[in-house]
Amino acid sequence: MRVHEIAKKLGIPSKECIERLKELDVEVKNHMSSVEEAAVELLLGETSKDAPAAEPAVVEVPAETVEAAPETVDAEADVAETTDAPDLDEAETADVDEEPELDESKIIRVKGAVVVREFAKSLGIRPNKVIAELMGMNVFAAITDKVDVEVGKKIAEKFGFRLMHEKRTTDHRPVLQKAGETEEKEDAPEDLVPRPPVVTFLGHVDHGKTSLLDRIRSASVVDGEHGGITQHIGAYTVDVDTRHITFLDTPGHSAFTAMRARGANLTDIAVIIIACDDGIMPQTREAIQHAQAAGVSMMVAINKIDLPGANPDKVKQQLQAEGLTPEDWGGEIVCCAVSAETGDGVDHLLEMILLQADVLELKSNPTRRATGYVVESSLEPGMGPKVNVLVTQGTLGIGNFVLCGQYCGKVRALINDHGIKVKSAGPSIPVTCLGLSGVPEAGAEFRVYANEKAARTLAEDAGSDQKQEKLSSARKVSLDNLFEQIEGDRRVDLKIVLKADTQGSIEAIEHALGEIKSDKISLDTVLAGTGNITVNDVMLASASNAVIVGFHVGKEPGVDKATRHEGVEIRLHNVIYELFDEVRDSMSGMLSPEMREAVMGLAEIRQTFSVGKGNKVAGCLVTQGTVSPKYKVRVRRGDEVLFEGNIQSLKHFQDSVAEVREAQECGIRLEKFSDFDEGDFLEFYKLEEIEQTL
Repeated sequence: MRVHEIAKKLGIPSKECIERLKELDVEVKNHMSSVEEAAVELLLGETSKDAPAAEPAVVEVPAETVEAAPETVDAEADVAETTDAPDLDEAETADVDEEPELDESKIIRVKGAVVVREFAKSLGIRPNKVIAELMGMNVFAAITDKVDVEVGKKIAEKFGFRLMHEKRTTDHRPVLQKAGETEEKEDAPEDLVPRPPVVTFLGHVDHGKTSLLDRIRSASVVDGEHGGITQHIGAYTVDVDTRHITFLDTPGHSAFTAMRARGANLTDIAVIIIACDDGIMPQTREAIQHAQAAGVSMMVAINKIDLPGANPDKVKQQLQAEGLTPEDWGGEIVCCAVSAETGDGVDHLLEMILLQADVLELKSNPTRRATGYVVESSLEPGMGPKVNVLVTQGTLGIGNFVLCGQYCGKVRALINDHGIKVKSAGPSIPVTCLGLSGVPEAGAEFRVYANEKAARTLAEDAGSDQKQEKLSSARKVSLDNLFEQIEGDRRVDLKIVLKADTQGSIEAIEHALGEIKSDKISLDTVLAGTGNITVNDVMLASASNAVIVGFHVGKEPGVDKATRHEGVEIRLHNVIYELFDEVRDSMSGMLSPEMREAVMGLAEIRQTFSVGKGNKVAGCLVTQGTVSPKYKVRVRRGDEVLFEGNIQSLKHFQDSVAEVREAQECGIRLEKFSDFDEGDFLEFYKLEEIEQTL
């Protein structure tokens, strides 16, 4: 740290700071000299007892004066140090890398995208000059196109300007103060009370996560899931000996990677479910990685111990191989052997969860305004946006003004996981909220505001920012990628309109569809939304030549009539991997088959015979393969191709035949060609259609 920085931090003149450093036997020349950290800490400790002095006035000295100034006398140096002016010592000045400040009129401040027309106007030049500069940098852009910020900075510097790209700030204090909203104070220790733990079941598909939760809840969820797998993320509260545990059940299918990751980030304790018969599977490792990345406490439940030959120790050996040593083997991972079918070990698992929660000392303040996260969201007919939320702080009640991203609204109703309407929900309690103006993304944070005006203002700002971000996605064209884009325009596009029951399902489907990679065909999602398929969806699909794909949704009245009139195809699915397979097959089916040539035989012309006016027959010896009239023929003379066409007739001696094999002689007459001679070769081939793959 330099002397003048220390002086500014202490609020004293640089000269006084130098004197104090010299009293501490620290050798410094002037206010630009560097001081070691140990000396800085020593000086700060010595001066902490004294009252800070008044801030001295700052006098700016032009950079030209600093560069031209010779070595000064002590009196002049004292004045310079007192005013915090730049150092006049040439050796010390070389260390200064601060850029001279530009005039405010030479600074261009841009929010969002850098548009060529607006950028040229800010520079005070014609747009064609900016376009010429871009072309010199191998960037092609029209007057209305957007360019990269770094490219804009280089052009601005060339014309004597500085481009400053202002990013969106998340500081909402000015907006809140303007709306009359007051910030809540930090929680006092006496306000914090124990809260229920939030537990997530993670693991491989069909390892019994939901079945085990059914046993705990004494409910039946698996029977209601298509294909017997969980395709949503659910939150449930369970009472255990006057205490509560909140469970998050996440899907185990590979398509729901993003949903499982979100489940791990919302939880306090992650329980990895591993089946005795299968052991650790790929998605089990993935679940462990999610839990470790989220930094949550982890436990293992070894399920299906009721199966014949079940061996929990085998699973423990696999865990130890993964670096997770069980607690009873001297490690830190709590392992519980359970059976979702018979209920064995379930009580012990719940006891260990509560014990782990006691160790974590989970506390929260239920008296403050509520905050939390969206677990799942959907659009329900007759109910509007239905948002499943998990409260993390405070208490959410009916009548609260809730802000969630770009959506806000007044809470009209709260429904718990048993379908019962409640008036409020405290920390770690999942609840369904009705009243928001739209369907937020799963995993979005929500917050309660005392002032409706503040919530609406922030929602409008968030909506404007999101719209601006979409408009700011500049498409850059350069010499390097111009031909790639031209080639990309020739690719086949499969456009789909995706409708699903929940926002989490859309997220999982889009993530999985994005994993379908192909250089021959691209997948374009025209619309992705929640709720049943409507007539507007059909009209959009008709206008964009798209297919409508629905997951766990129905059709609104009038949709069937509109699809028949517009010729739009609708595919409905209840099992997600069937949806993926059909989309992949549809993409493959859109590819035109590739025509390949297969050489079937070769023949050498040994003699020619004239038959009628201008017609000749080639007397041939088949040297390779077979010859048939159904094949196409190519006449070769050396490397030159004389003719390509069809065989008019094929004879073996005096008989017309369907095939002549290798080492046999034959007579061949070609369609509309007889300019062959002895020594020419005939090549026989056929075209085969090969189905293309992605």
